[in-house]
Amino acid sequence: MNKPQKLYLETFGIVVIILALVRCVFPSVAGSLNKETVEADSIVKTDTATTADTIVTISTDSLSTASPASLAERGSACEPLARHDYPNVYQPGVKHPIIGVLSYSKAFPDSNDIQLADAQKYGVSVVNNRKEAEQLKSELVYIGASPYYHVDPLKRSIPYLVPRAAVLLNDIGRHFFDSLYVKHIPLHQFIVTSVLRSQDDLDNLKMVNRNASENSCHLFGTTFDIGYNRYKAVPAADGTPSREVGNDTLKWVLSEVLRDMRQEGRCHVKYEKKQGCFHVTVK
Repeated sequence: MNKPQKLYLETFGIVVIILALVRCVFPSVAGSLNKETVEADSIVKTDTATTADTIVTISTDSLSTASPASLAERGSACEPLARHDYPNVYQPGVKHPIIGVLSYSKAFPDSNDIQLADAQKYGVSVVNNRKEAEQLKSELVYIGASPYYHVDPLKRSIPYLVPRAAVLLNDIGRHFFDSLYVKHIPLHQFIVTSVLRSQDDLDNLKMVNRNASENSCHLFGTTFDIGYNRYKAVPAADGTPSREVGNDTLKWVLSEVLRDMRQEGRCHVKYEKKQGCFHVTVK
């Protein structure tokens, strides 16, 4: 071993011994260092968690406190929203990425049997035909026109829901608009494909769909289907077409809204793969 190497090892050994003596004589020094390290890690983790929570909830829960201009007064072809319409939501420079859900089947597993109890609890009595349904208008709300969503021409259901379900549908539509806005995606209405069914409607449906349930939640006016493969673009005030957006992108945003609504305990949701819709029942 040459002299430089020997000198280096001797110096290193002396430093180690001195540090060991300091630790023995002043143990609080080591404790304070460890505490600072732990606190620093906690700060990093807390900031990260806060950011993640903001991303997840911005499209629904926190947006429910926003005060946008009344879209209902603008009609179904509402004007494009401006920044001042969302004073509590719009934050210049803040990005709100599209996250979606990891698995549609796992995020929305509520089968018809699970939804049926609340459908019977909050719904109307089963009607045999549409004439009987007309007689229940005092217990039902017409949902055929809205600035937030579009109702398909209905062949086997009627555009009526109990008030509780009508409010839920409206809130889903409003939160969907809010989420599209903060993510800088052109506004689109989702499409409602099925609502209240009479017993006659159900019988006719069973002729073309053998899997239709005898105890359908749609019989009680608490349930609606939202298609996830089609959307209706909202044109600008001057009639200019909106920028094209893929259906998958809109489906991801819609799934975020429905997930948050379900987690808030406001509804049951079933992902219907064959029917191409989200089957939603109010709670």
